[in-house]
Amino acid sequence: MMKKASAPIVNPHLPQGRVASVDVYRGLVMLLMMAEVLSIGSVAAALPDSSFWQVLAFHQSHVPWAGCSLHDMIQPSFTFLVGVVLPYSIASRIKKGADFGSLLKHTIIRALILILLGIFLRSMHSDQTYFTFEDTLTQIGLGYTFLFILGFCSQRVQVSALVILLAGYWLAFALYPLPGPSFNYELAGVPPGWEHNFQGFAAHWNKNTNLAWAFDRWFLNLFPRESPFLNNGGGYSTLSFIPTLGTMILGLLAGNVLKSGRSQKETLRYLAIAGFSLIALGLLLHITGINPIVKRIWTPAWTLFSGGICFLFLAFFYGLIDIAGIKKWSFFLTVIGMNSIAAYVIADGGIKAFLVRSLYIHLGPDYDQLFGPAFSTLLSGALVLLLEWLILYWMYKRKLFIKI
Repeated sequence: MMKKASAPIVNPHLPQGRVASVDVYRGLVMLLMMAEVLSIGSVAAALPDSSFWQVLAFHQSHVPWAGCSLHDMIQPSFTFLVGVVLPYSIASRIKKGADFGSLLKHTIIRALILILLGIFLRSMHSDQTYFTFEDTLTQIGLGYTFLFILGFCSQRVQVSALVILLAGYWLAFALYPLPGPSFNYELAGVPPGWEHNFQGFAAHWNKNTNLAWAFDRWFLNLFPRESPFLNNGGGYSTLSFIPTLGTMILGLLAGNVLKSGRSQKETLRYLAIAGFSLIALGLLLHITGINPIVKRIWTPAWTLFSGGICFLFLAFFYGLIDIAGIKKWSFFLTVIGMNSIAAYVIADGGIKAFLVRSLYIHLGPDYDQLFGPAFSTLLSGALVLLLEWLILYWMYKRKLFIKI
């Protein structure tokens, strides 16, 4: 008879149900991703004198390199929440009789599915399989098995793993040599005088002249490609899965607290203190030049800074929904959050393009001009977003939840 696995940091006297605030937070994250169809940047370009639309456009786009916008928080939030729900997932499966071996097998299969799904979605507009590993799903998949194993370890081991992982990743970048006088910047796709480049020690984390870029020039060219890989135009990299695992560990620590048996006020206080502390630490590393805050290569400072924001988001929703009980307003987000994989595929797959084409067919080629050319993408995007939500609502009502 197989031995059952022991549950990781679980209070047996607490209910093992869902935490409503987690679903709402995840729903907000996926809504921000789905809302890309609004193309607010196009509205801002048509109304250059409107500071309102300029601010909204900034927060619906990624910063060029260092810094953070609201849009930059989509991936770390989604990743963070993977760690938050892991203790609940493990406890639920153990309660149903699963042992460690079966759990590990399920975890490995899930990780592979996430990686392959990410590659599939990224290849939809290519002439051949587009082997790339920097998107959200593949990054999570690459680190998920390690996260699962850490889920059975003590909090001390989890924190130690986080510190070693981030410190080691920082050191690897710091030891990688800076470009010399004869460096070919055409290979990097970045001019040597690019305005967002760092100077001094922080230059170890410049775009496409760093360790992760060098790794991808070797690794990605092992796969069949239409042409040799030279650089990623956005500076994204495969090795970011290592500090991304750090973000998942932060989520795991938060999930442990939610299940620890602490009072709700103690839990809220922990989440808030952890959030502000991580933000302060990330900013300190950035300001001192020890490590800049760069989401595109997921620097350790970004892991800490964005992780702190994730803690505060979770604290806000936890306090509002699970403690104060103010939840009626959140149904719209809950519908999205409880079917996050479906929402991801809808936002990143071909359904969005199909809906856009269908609206022009059935409402006419000029329906989006109702409020003038400046707001055409906003109107068409809002209708697409509504239709996407109705699809998720239909699935919600029929209890059709896609799980991996």
